[in-house]
Amino acid sequence: MPTHPASPSEETLDVWFNQAEQARLAGEFDMARTLLDRVIGQDPGHADALHTHGLVALASNQLESAQSWVERALEVRSHPAYYGTLCIIQIKLRAYASALQTAECGLALEPASLPLCFFMAVILQVLGRSEDAAVVYRRLLELRPDHPQALANLGVVLKDLGSLSEAERHLTQAIALAPSHLGARASLSQVLLAAGRYEEAWPYFEDRWANFVDADGRPVSARPTLPLPQWKGERLDILNASQGRHAYGARLLVIPEQGHGDSLQFVRYLPMALERFARVGYICPPSLRRLYEESFAHLPGLVMLDDGLSDLSDWDWHCPLMSLPMAFGTRLDNIPGDTYLHADAARSASWRARLAMLPDAGLPRVGLVWAGGHSGLTEDRARSLTPAQIAPLLALPDVRWISLQKTDDPAKRADATCNARLTDWMCDVTDFADTAALIDNLDLVICVDTSVAHLAAAMGKPVWLLNRFAGCWRWLRDRDDSPWYASVRLFTQSQRGDWDGVLERVADALRRSTGRKV
Repeated sequence: MPTHPASPSEETLDVWFNQAEQARLAGEFDMARTLLDRVIGQDPGHADALHTHGLVALASNQLESAQSWVERALEVRSHPAYYGTLCIIQIKLRAYASALQTAECGLALEPASLPLCFFMAVILQVLGRSEDAAVVYRRLLELRPDHPQALANLGVVLKDLGSLSEAERHLTQAIALAPSHLGARASLSQVLLAAGRYEEAWPYFEDRWANFVDADGRPVSARPTLPLPQWKGERLDILNASQGRHAYGARLLVIPEQGHGDSLQFVRYLPMALERFARVGYICPPSLRRLYEESFAHLPGLVMLDDGLSDLSDWDWHCPLMSLPMAFGTRLDNIPGDTYLHADAARSASWRARLAMLPDAGLPRVGLVWAGGHSGLTEDRARSLTPAQIAPLLALPDVRWISLQKTDDPAKRADATCNARLTDWMCDVTDFADTAALIDNLDLVICVDTSVAHLAAAMGKPVWLLNRFAGCWRWLRDRDDSPWYASVRLFTQSQRGDWDGVLERVADALRRSTGRKV
């Protein structure tokens, strides 16, 4: 009779599995997969091999495959480490509700699991459940008081809950434990800026890139690294060739960063930089270029660039745009506040003629933006309203509502009820120069914290800002005006998520304005 080869012993399977683990840790993923397949081929219920297959797929960024392997491991054996791995995968897949359930299952097995506590807190934080996240971070810190990332994250949560002093304490502790923790330093800068302590904040703000995310909320690293020194406010003799390689004075290249609102707020510093340099170039986002070229046309030494990084030989120094406040020693009492952006006269006249054709042309014209532009961001969910929420505001009489809302998100588009009360010509707006020309013909702009607010305020147009509770650092705390813009009036939530109270106050203010220009 034919004989069959004996099945590998348990010891042999252990050897294969250990070799697979060593290969995984060495980054030899193909070898790890081959060995793991050999183990699972002999023992389909080898939970550790199934889990490690998931780890290999995770390391290879094959997230769906990783999830399948780890779920198979959990079918064989419930283990806290398996739940932790599945949490990581689901967070990366942005399946936050599932990840929360996974963390709960793992913590039911091991309530003192530091990784699972941390994952649960992160998930709650991402979901905007800040109070719950704070509870879990505190529980984790009871288990391990010297956990820098938990301290840093709790600091951010406390900032979002409005507790600046507590946030500062936790972030300072995180930095004391891990001085090179750039994320904690960046978060501390926002706490200090929100408190108006600018001189203390700006050095920490230089680490802001550590907390950058893209439009979908995914972490990115975008700090520019150039073979040019960063200008940090040094006094230069711009006519002295020894200060740079150019015979007629030093030249500064300004690097863009973050969003359009940040650019619109901080380009105020470009004319000031031109007082220190013979020439200043700004790498300008395309949608802003026409606006800036028209607004700064009287400054021939200030040039807008498509891409200044291709030939750095034209420049002696560089500075990221949002590092200019530090370079100029900006404090609350010396923020450059003059109007600095302007609409093109001919373009403005074209919009004026179009608006004059509307019925009841004498009504106050109020521009409206109810939602931000980055739907993936936690901050965007907090700052944005829905069309249903703004409907009562649009029902107010004696106001001509002009939409300034641009969005690719169908959920943010005005519904039929809102559209009936809105004049919406934004399909004819191609860039911020067009938007500026339309705003130039309005009496007031009511806006959430987005780029249009900065544009209108930089033009000197009255802006009523619908501000979320514990909002962005630039609006400070406990005030209804802004040192950055003389024409801004803040309507801030008195408690998290309470837009109804904000809109009631705005409606009351509008009613008092009825009968005259708002």
